[in-house]
Amino acid sequence: MNDDTKQVLAYVIGCALGDGNLSRPNGRATRLRITCDERYSRQANEMILALEFLLPKNKVSIVTRRNEACFDISVYSNRLDEWMPWKVGMGSKATQGASVPAWILLNPMFISPCLKGLIQTDGCIYTDRGYKMINFVNNSLPLAEAVRNMLQTLDFNPRFNTLPLAYGATKYTVKVARGDEVERLINTLKL
Repeated sequence: MNDDTKQVLAYVIGCALGDGNLSRPNGRATRLRITCDERYSRQANEMILALEFLLPKNKVSIVTRRNEACFDISVYSNRLDEWMPWKVGMGSKATQGASVPAWILLNPMFISPCLKGLIQTDGCIYTDRGYKMINFVNNSLPLAEAVRNMLQTLDFNPRFNTLPLAYGATKYTVKVARGDEVERLINTLKL
C-alpha cells in the first residue's frame, strides 16, 4: 500500500474510531457503519469518497434512519478485519481498548488525516465567549490519550480533561483552545 492510500486509510480509521461500528450481519462479510449527522453532508461525502477509494469494488451505501437527524454510511468488506483496530463480536471499541494503530502514531503524514476523521466524528469546532475552540470527546481513555499525543506530535498544546459520569463511565475531552493553534489546526487538517 503506498503512502497516499495509507493516508486515506488513516482518515477512515479515524472516522471509524469516532462514530463507526463493525458487525457481521450476514455471517460472511464485515460491515462498517459510520453514523453521520445530516447537517454535515460535506464531511459525509468525504467519508464516502474515501471508502470508495479504498474499496473500489464494494458498494458504499447511505442508510437512512426513521425519525432521526442522522444516517449511516455502510460498506461490507473482509478487508475491514485487517484494517480496523478492534474486532467484530468482542465487545465495544471502548471495551476492546481500540485506539489509533502504531503505524499512524509514528508518522505525522498519517496523523493528520486520522485526526481529521476523529474530529469530524467525535469532535467539534465551537465558539465560547467569542473564542473559537476545538474539542474531541470520547469515553475511551486510550483513544483520548492517542488524540492528545498526536496533537502534541504536530506541535499543538491540547488540554486534557476527565469528567466522571453518573452511570460509572468517564468522559475524556481533548481541547485545543489557543486562538492561533485553533486556526492552524483547522488549516492543517482542512476542517
